[in-house]
Amino acid sequence: MAIGVKALHLSFVPHALAIAGAVMVLVWCIHFRGGLAWESSNKNLIFNLHPVLMLIGFIILGGEAIMSYKSLPLKKEVKKVIHLVLHATALILGIIGIYTAFKNHNESSIPNLYSVHSWLGIGIIALYGIQWIYGFLIFFYPGGSTGLRSESLPWHVLFGLFVYILAVGNATLGFLEKLTFLENSGLDKYGAEAYLVNFTAIVTILYGAFVIFTVLSQGPQEDDYSYSAI
Repeated sequence: MAIGVKALHLSFVPHALAIAGAVMVLVWCIHFRGGLAWESSNKNLIFNLHPVLMLIGFIILGGEAIMSYKSLPLKKEVKKVIHLVLHATALILGIIGIYTAFKNHNESSIPNLYSVHSWLGIGIIALYGIQWIYGFLIFFYPGGSTGLRSESLPWHVLFGLFVYILAVGNATLGFLEKLTFLENSGLDKYGAEAYLVNFTAIVTILYGAFVIFTVLSQGPQEDDYSYSAI
């Protein structure tokens, strides 16, 4: 199934949403939450790295990696490298982002892995890593046979989208969890910060949705260097 819009044109919508989401999460963590730090006596500054890295590093870069293969009018081998590198970067930043949450908890004597958000986060990053390794081995190096690559491609796409949808949903759950903690600690439920966090979550959902729409839209004209339409 393909949407009757060119992927390259449609991709401008999620690109704009990505910029908006990145700005919003940075404003939240730097302006409202006090800043970012790897080491600090204020452990909340360490935690602030978590939403920044997970949204910008994992969700946004991961979405850009997914769209790159469908929207960019480039040769297959070039798109493959872009796709691979962006996903690798997203995976690394996602792992660091999860580590910052553990680091904050450990240094603040807060228990780890007590919520469904944290459980899903570990599962999603593991599935993302497995997906990347399989894609690297089958489609990049050493590369599977033509038949194996042909049979694997639809499943690689479907599983990748499944993991990405889980990631977007879990990111939204993370915003809800953090905002609930803050509101229970006295944050105004109708204040500017609460609205900012809620709208950042909405932008995250919209970004993820338009990433999927872009994948379902019309890719560039096929040539000898591109996969046939899925």
